[in-house]
Amino acid sequence: MPPTGRGARFTQAADKPKNMRGAFLRLLSYLGEHRLALALATIMSVVSVTLSVIGPKMAGEATTVLFEGAAAAIGGTGAIDFSRIRQILIGLMVVYLVSAGAGLIQSWMMATITQKLSYRMRKEVAEKINVIELSYFSDEGNSRGDVLSRITNDVDTVAQALNQSAVQLIASAVQVVGVLAMMLSISAPLTLVVLATLPLSLVIVTRIAGFSQRYFAAQAAALGAVNGIIEEDFAGQEVIQAFDRAGRAVEDFKGKNNELYDTALKSQFLSGLMMPLMGFVGNLGYAAVVAVGGALVAAGSLALGDIQAFAAYVRNFIQPVQALASTSAALQQMLASAERIFAFLAADPEADTSVAGACLADGEGAVRFEHVRFGYTPGKTVIDDFTLSVSPGQRIAIVGPTGAGKTTMVKLLMRFWDVDDGAIYVGEHDIRDLVRADLRNNFSMVLQETWLFQGTIAENIRFGKLDATDEEVRIAAQAACCDQFIRTLPGGYGFEIGETASNLSQGQRQLLTIARAIIADKPILILDEATSNVDTRTEVLIQRAMDRLMCGRTSFVIAHRLSTIKDADVILVMEDGAIVDSGSHGELLRRGGLYAELYDSQFDKSA
Repeated sequence: MPPTGRGARFTQAADKPKNMRGAFLRLLSYLGEHRLALALATIMSVVSVTLSVIGPKMAGEATTVLFEGAAAAIGGTGAIDFSRIRQILIGLMVVYLVSAGAGLIQSWMMATITQKLSYRMRKEVAEKINVIELSYFSDEGNSRGDVLSRITNDVDTVAQALNQSAVQLIASAVQVVGVLAMMLSISAPLTLVVLATLPLSLVIVTRIAGFSQRYFAAQAAALGAVNGIIEEDFAGQEVIQAFDRAGRAVEDFKGKNNELYDTALKSQFLSGLMMPLMGFVGNLGYAAVVAVGGALVAAGSLALGDIQAFAAYVRNFIQPVQALASTSAALQQMLASAERIFAFLAADPEADTSVAGACLADGEGAVRFEHVRFGYTPGKTVIDDFTLSVSPGQRIAIVGPTGAGKTTMVKLLMRFWDVDDGAIYVGEHDIRDLVRADLRNNFSMVLQETWLFQGTIAENIRFGKLDATDEEVRIAAQAACCDQFIRTLPGGYGFEIGETASNLSQGQRQLLTIARAIIADKPILILDEATSNVDTRTEVLIQRAMDRLMCGRTSFVIAHRLSTIKDADVILVMEDGAIVDSGSHGELLRRGGLYAELYDSQFDKSA
């Protein structure tokens, strides 16, 4: 039975095959911008590893000099050459110091490259959010928490893997080649013994990597699901507590957390198998080298110092092979995260249909809908053959039952969505011919769901006009009837609004959004249920502020409280995506019909 309930959509998405090859190639193209820095980092890595590889050979030479000198001293035929040993040890110290210095330079350069890469990825994801089609967020699996997970967790995973694994790959590859060359220079038979263990190592790595890859992809998706449910629960905490659904919320979270636990456990367990298995294979090779090498020393075919150096090289050979095996797990996790990032970046942006030279005149307020038809999903029409002509400065109220298409019409006007058929004009321009930013710059909006960011009250009002002076902010606040309550707050206009604006009442937040719209001073205004969540006294203040705001502006007012739109020039009554009636408040009441029914449902006829 498929999973059900909130968040179930993420379970199935986790098992989809991912385009890892495409993600890898895209990642290479990003790294290509830093090819010079990468080349220098690679050179430093080669220098560091090469010098470290020379070290055991020099140490073995010192051991041979010491052993042969001691044997000569015992036999009375010579003495230990301490001068030669001192020269070798000084040279060894220089080699290791230079190796360490080159390694530090390489680490610093790789850290710089990965941070620049992380910066670019986060920047591109943030920019994408502002241009992506809104339908993306209505699709299954694309929660806000999941998108945040891509910006933070996935980008961090890619950066860490590149910073550590890329360096490890370069160093390990160079070390394998260098150590192999040094082993061959000491003893070809012993080198063949070591190489005999490689096929078994490769089988282990490829088999485990194949199994763990799918779980790394599932882990990344499950982490996005967990972030999504956390973000959702945090935003709705008051509702959860009010309906006593904390237990249910915890159970929902446990379900997604268990999925993350399962996928993470499997991926980490499988990748964790590599090191002990590779260690076992390496120890087999080491034991074989000791046995064969001992026989060669006994036969006089190999010096004692050589076998000591070779034993050290075997360890140095096994170490990078093990590192390559462990690195493969990090690289798989990196590719899974990179695929999620690039999948988001590849999502369809808002289509640019603008025509060169098309722009709105200053203060343009005429709006015209011509036979507009629209549906959020194919086959389900929300707006059907909608036609409306609005003159500059007219106040248009839109009423109707829930689901009639009132807010949808506004979204089409702002071009958050494009019409399926027909056209919308502002002035003489089809809005599809205009650059979206230029079109939206002609509008101010006051919505039912207030949005205030963390910052001072003055900064939130100034969001409507970034270069507004303090005096302009104060005048806008006075016009919006919020100057008085602002002055009662600690710090006044410098009062810090919390992250969710929970330290202000709903009415206060709404008045601030009106002040923001006033200071923006745009020719077209959209008010969507701006008084629906406030008490009667606050509603009077908001209505007074909105009257000042609408003065001289083309205004679209969506309201359920019909008392707030009595003075509208034209009231449009919508039902099932079409205008079923229109006229002034008095005309619609005398005519009867849906508007009169809606009005009577809110007020006694005798009133």
